Amino acid sequence: MVQVINTALVDLTVECLSRDAVIQQLAKKIEQENRLKDFSGYMDSVMEREELTSTGIGFGIAIPHGKSVHVKETTVAFGRLKTSVEWNSLDEQPVSIVFLLAVPEECKGDQHLRIIAGLSRKLIHDEFREKLITAGDKEEIVALINESLEAVVNPVEA
Repeated sequence: MVQVINTALVDLTVECLSRDAVIQQLAKKIEQENRLKDFSGYMDSVMEREELTSTGIGFGIAIPHGKSVHVKETTVAFGRLKTSVEWNSLDEQPVSIVFLLAVPEECKGDQHLRIIAGLSRKLIHDEFREKLITAGDKEEIVALINESLEAVVNPVEA
């Protein structure tokens, strides 16, 4: 089974100045890991979703996502921004942590919603958010995310 995140999908020094640029940079990481069939098609699905309502959930965090025929494997990319960007978040605060989800259209059920729920359950805790902000290396981020998604992802992809 392929892990939904690995160190190649983590960027601890994102230097983008806009929501769209952040999404594009993280999507390129997903593409470089050969988890997309078509980059442009996937980007279109993420941006269409973003236009429906903001994926800025508060606490300086956004979870943009795309469920698309252009995705090969369920994937989470993580970005920690050097400078917060405006995201039209629910709490009206800029975003400095981004989880970009890529989910194949044919996935059973609403796997992307289960992933968002799994992350959200952890993200409400100050201690978890603080670890994401202060983690010194990519391996620590991968471990934190995998731990929060263990029960959510494995039953579906096993």
